[in-house]
Amino acid sequence: MPSIDDTRRELLKGVAATATLVALPGHARSGDSAMADLILRNARITTLDAAHPSASTIAFGGGRVLAVGDEATVMAHANDATLVIDAGGRRLVPGLNDSHTHLIRGGLNYNLELRWDGVRSLADAMAMLKAQVARTPAPQWVRVVGGFSESQFAEKRLPTLDELNVIAPDTPVFILHLYDRALLNRAALRAVGYTKETPDPPGGEIRRDKAGNPTGLLLAKPNALILYATLAMGPKLPMEYQRNSTRHFMRELNRLGITSVIDAGGGFQNYPEDYRIIEQLHADGQLTVRIAYNLFTQKKGEELADFQRWAKMVRPGQGDDLLRHNGAGEMLVFSAADFEDFREPRPDLPAALEGELKQVVRFLAEQRWPFRIHATYEESITRILDVYEQVDREVPFDGLHWIIDHAETISARNIDRVRALGGGIAIQHRMAYQGEFFAERYGVAALKHTPPVRRMLQAGVPVGAGTDATRVASYNPWVALYWLVSGRTLGGLQMYGDDNRLEREEALRLWTHGSAWFSSEQQRKGRLAPGQFADCALLSADFFSVAEAEIPHITSVLTMVDGRIVHATGPFAPHAPELPAPMPDWSPVNRFGGYQGGTLAQAGATLAHAHASRCHVHAHDHRHGHGQDHAARHEVPTRDLQAFWGAFGCSCFAF
Repeated sequence: MPSIDDTRRELLKGVAATATLVALPGHARSGDSAMADLILRNARITTLDAAHPSASTIAFGGGRVLAVGDEATVMAHANDATLVIDAGGRRLVPGLNDSHTHLIRGGLNYNLELRWDGVRSLADAMAMLKAQVARTPAPQWVRVVGGFSESQFAEKRLPTLDELNVIAPDTPVFILHLYDRALLNRAALRAVGYTKETPDPPGGEIRRDKAGNPTGLLLAKPNALILYATLAMGPKLPMEYQRNSTRHFMRELNRLGITSVIDAGGGFQNYPEDYRIIEQLHADGQLTVRIAYNLFTQKKGEELADFQRWAKMVRPGQGDDLLRHNGAGEMLVFSAADFEDFREPRPDLPAALEGELKQVVRFLAEQRWPFRIHATYEESITRILDVYEQVDREVPFDGLHWIIDHAETISARNIDRVRALGGGIAIQHRMAYQGEFFAERYGVAALKHTPPVRRMLQAGVPVGAGTDATRVASYNPWVALYWLVSGRTLGGLQMYGDDNRLEREEALRLWTHGSAWFSSEQQRKGRLAPGQFADCALLSADFFSVAEAEIPHITSVLTMVDGRIVHATGPFAPHAPELPAPMPDWSPVNRFGGYQGGTLAQAGATLAHAHASRCHVHAHDHRHGHGQDHAARHEVPTRDLQAFWGAFGCSCFAF
């Protein structure tokens, strides 16, 4: 079998008894070396460890890295029980760590969503949509929920409402584009009950025809409440299916080399109720991604009460190395929330911001809770930092980790203020999806440092990379790495010059060791060195030599978390752990998978094994069906302005 080293015993015989070993103390030993559970040999290892930046062989045991180095040295950690895998000369990197995403929410809905992430033409996207409409039973919807931009399509446009109505006359279709608009066909309008009497929500618009009837176009202006309130009306998966959906989403992240995330919470993501699925998976040993989660306030006007209640229930760091609490945010107070819809003018935040934010941040500092805050614009960040400096004078932060999220237009002055207060900045590739819109409103010159990543690094501020997936951008880390390296949008617009693009190793470091700071795990995560977590990804192509345009198409052929193989494909497929088929059987994931990349034909070829009657990778049967347990649907009070939009409370859907 090509991935297993059949010559292990010969290698063991050739290891000199006096070999110098770099071993992890504290593990069971045989002679002078700890014994490994698994060894990867014949790899091109990028360790990101300054002392030993490269190697060919690595040993893992007890969920940690035992040794890294040349083959003769590391093989001294093998015995007859050690699994030895030949990497075939492929590049091995530390597991990728998304420092700002929404895995918990995204996992609950993953099996319901058709992904246009990576699809390069609208024609292919519409072919996918048509195929999914044909296999979706009533009263279910077909939904495309973000992760793409019209700029990525060759046609440089979204579908028209007429095109949607022709493809799906009877099946509700909901398409979310970034945070700026949603497209609903007539069937979806009927399902949600929007009529000429339905009022526009604050900060949003229901586009209407001359007779006042909704057309199906919903616009954020710039508040995205209308988009997410509408999406929330769709059928939900039952809990059993949500568990299955979350497992498939985690495996999709593993396929792309992700081994850790920091979950930034979200609207209607209540603690502890909406964390039960992820906690059950953890209790059952089914987590394949390490998760540090932040708690996002849920009630406008009651933000302090939310955090006071949660502080009695959970403390930062509570949990273990696979699932642990990470503090507050990304929403601390609703008055401080700006929006990243660059088709609309920057919103002016209310005068109440300072007083409300100070109350919450002071409480968090007193409780020693790390915190993070969503802030897109320089103007918002200035006011937020004014509050932080006031609180720090009264209750010193004194090493407490706090984070500005996004920071697309932050100034050099405010970067220095972040550094002086000991904060960090979490950046995402949102501009890869919205660069064209930003340039149209603010000009190409203003686009060149959005965000000013190079300036952040030069200032010595901790910087972590991420995606803000799954709605405003794709969860694919290689698209984000491409953006950091190339400075281009998905549509090909060159945004950044050399002064704001990163070298490939710099970019990889932000996606690994850089992100570890944001969960206070920088001492044990993000490098391949003895004592570090046994998290890594063996790549389908060499990130350091592949053509720049090919970076978004990189995947992992073998991913490990905590020393366990959680994903394997190609020559390593025999090592892939089992995964039940996506539920329900009509799920778009069953037909199309997740991130596409390339053309529809190419995507179909890569998923051919999943469409066969029996899967030779996971050894389970795809032919069996699942019950279609549809969620109950409730009458929506569209005639009552307060009841209708008030039921959704605030703009928290936008995060």
